[in-house]
Amino acid sequence: MKRICVYVGSRANYSSCKPIMRAIQGNPDLELMIMLGASALLERFGKLEDILATDGFAPSAKFYMVVEGETPVTMAKSVGLGVIESSTILNNLNPDLLLVVGDRFDVMAPVLAAAYMNIPIAHTMGGEITGTIDESTRHAITKFSHIHFPATEEARNRIVKLGENPDHVFNVGCPRLDLVKEAITNANDSTITLSDALNTIGVGATFDLDQSSFILVSQHPVTTEYGSNRVQIESTLEVLNRFQMPTVMIWPNVDAGSDEVSKGIRTFREYFQPNWLHLFTNLPVEQYFMLMDRCACLIGNSSSAIREGAFLGTPAVNIGTRQTGRTRGRNVVDVQPIVDEIESAIGKQLKHGRYESDDLYGDGSASQRIVKIIADLSYISVQKRITY
Repeated sequence: MKRICVYVGSRANYSSCKPIMRAIQGNPDLELMIMLGASALLERFGKLEDILATDGFAPSAKFYMVVEGETPVTMAKSVGLGVIESSTILNNLNPDLLLVVGDRFDVMAPVLAAAYMNIPIAHTMGGEITGTIDESTRHAITKFSHIHFPATEEARNRIVKLGENPDHVFNVGCPRLDLVKEAITNANDSTITLSDALNTIGVGATFDLDQSSFILVSQHPVTTEYGSNRVQIESTLEVLNRFQMPTVMIWPNVDAGSDEVSKGIRTFREYFQPNWLHLFTNLPVEQYFMLMDRCACLIGNSSSAIREGAFLGTPAVNIGTRQTGRTRGRNVVDVQPIVDEIESAIGKQLKHGRYESDDLYGDGSASQRIVKIIADLSYISVQKRITY
């Protein structure tokens, strides 16, 4: 039986890992191990550990690595600490394969440890182009990985151009869409309303999300623009204050610059006391997808606007450079973090309404493909060689 260790380090990370983890659990030839770290363990980012427990997952090991401060220095130190901690855990677990998702800075820690310990690495969502340090992190993880599961054909071609063995690069689609497809189906069959599910948690104004047209906001720091993130979130908040539509906002992630965004939000709430704003530090991913499916417009710079948004047809306004270069569908309007540009784009998207579903990032069955490929692989060489 192959022992597959999945690293989970953040809420976005988990939304991509969860369907894969369930598929591994359902395969008799595979054993699931879960390594939990980074912001997934922190209360102020929603303590994802509790959500995993609710979903029926128990960590095989966990480690703290996030150094307080949310600056470029603390982000670098966090990776260093994470390498030390994850190498010990991987030595104890002794998995046959480490599976990681995406491009978050914390993912570098277990990847570096596994690579030096001759543990094969499988990587999902490689080969894409974006802004911030994520762009470099993603391609670095690709070069350390042995099996690749990109979400689009364009991303697959890019990984091959990086010198990876084409026979080990599989375009399977985005595993997050598996969860989106399931969540929306279950929501349509449920008797629990969206307002019932959400108004009992978070802080701020409450409103009837099942009857009202509302805006969803997910805006994170741009690490390569450290020092400018507060101005950027303030521009977004100024525009929202002009519209004064019921608005649900998700707290920023743990990247360098997070404190800038957080301070901007807290100061705005203190000064304006908006009766149209409700905030969450974290949400079960299924509820976030329900919000995406029903909101009038998704605003910010989250990749969810591009990936899940295309699949759901969610009108989205992407602000700034965080997602620059990522393949996107018709549902996204790109703007700079300038008040008038944001306002104009939101108005355009509200007028347009929902878009047709786009399978740009897959059809909602990626996790089963990933797990079948892993189970069928008889041997994975840890010796990497450039193929060009």
